[in-house]
Amino acid sequence: MKSNRFASGMSRSLTGSVALAFGALALQAMLAGAALAQGAAADDGIASAAPEAVGVDSAPLVRLSEWIRKDKLDVRSLLVVKDGKLIFERYGAGVGRDHNFELYSVTKTITALTFGTLAGQGKIALSDPAAKWILKTNPQFREAIEDKKHIELRQLMAMSSGLLYKQVEGSDPLYFQAPDRLKVALSTVPRIPPDTRFEYTDANPVLVGAAIAAAAGQPEDHYAEEHLFKPLGMRNYRWTGADKTGTVSGGWGLRLRAIDMAKVGMLMLDDGRWQGRQVVPAAWIQQMRTPSAKATAKDYGYYTWINHIVESEPEFGAMGFKGQFITVLPKEHAVIVMTAILPTDGGLRTGAYLNTYRRMVNDYVLPAMQVIPRPSVNAQAQQKLRHELELSAQAQGVPGTELAFNDGPEK
Repeated sequence: MKSNRFASGMSRSLTGSVALAFGALALQAMLAGAALAQGAAADDGIASAAPEAVGVDSAPLVRLSEWIRKDKLDVRSLLVVKDGKLIFERYGAGVGRDHNFELYSVTKTITALTFGTLAGQGKIALSDPAAKWILKTNPQFREAIEDKKHIELRQLMAMSSGLLYKQVEGSDPLYFQAPDRLKVALSTVPRIPPDTRFEYTDANPVLVGAAIAAAAGQPEDHYAEEHLFKPLGMRNYRWTGADKTGTVSGGWGLRLRAIDMAKVGMLMLDDGRWQGRQVVPAAWIQQMRTPSAKATAKDYGYYTWINHIVESEPEFGAMGFKGQFITVLPKEHAVIVMTAILPTDGGLRTGAYLNTYRRMVNDYVLPAMQVIPRPSVNAQAQQKLRHELELSAQAQGVPGTELAFNDGPEK
């Protein structure tokens, strides 16, 4: 499926160096106060800064927050990271940094990152037929996979497998009601040859997740915890929706905090590095965000959307149903994260929640980063942003679509 600005004003009589020092101290104090007010953890591995301190104008961010609040959009979290600094961190009523959220199809991008770490160890390859790995641990499905035995993992991750899965509205057995999700996914039938057409189906990541588990020798969620979640210092994560065999889905069900979604974006922005450590191979990150020569969609890599949100400059990232996003902007050296429950009418590339988010990024966040001349830190801007974030923390949005049992924030 396609952050908090504060600093301090100074008397003109102060020297530049004293002003800078005083402003830094004031910024730290104000950020600490805001963090405590929202129940934030003391240290999550991302330094905070005022927007103006990294050349971003906080005024458009304030206007964006006002729009969300006044229109009662159910935006649970909205974060902006610029130059490695968390500059805007907005939460709705009753939600703070320690809450996690259902990511829906953002989970697919996490599965791709997990695949990349495993491939970097030489344990799996894009060109491997999925059947090779699935039959290693599930030989009982030999007959069911016979007509799919030549489909490669790269085709499953590019949504070009040619498989057709007829979704059952309301109680589809591929999702949370599955006694054996892999068995259901293997009921798909090849409709067209692989590498023919982009066909977004949630059966594909189920097969990829099964292959990852077989190659890793452990469930996908356990491998991801060891090789991705813990190295990034994530907390309060949970991969829900395991079927009766104890297997999670590679395509949905992961719950992360917004701050940890931001870490994922920063990892992808920095070519797989986190705080100097190469967590995911750089070459794999490049493959994820680049359509292959046989790609059937130019806006999709390996479980990664490409220029799906922004067309004016390079952009890639993850998208989940109802309004879950991780957006990476390499030119701006920035990451944007949102979790929300917005209207879902429209298609994969035209959904209402998608268009609302596009407006947020293109009409507010990007202009805030591209202002000329670069803004300077000032007390009035800091106060306006702080005041708006305080109002936002008390504003209850109205869900844009019917809430599912898993849509509530959790700790």
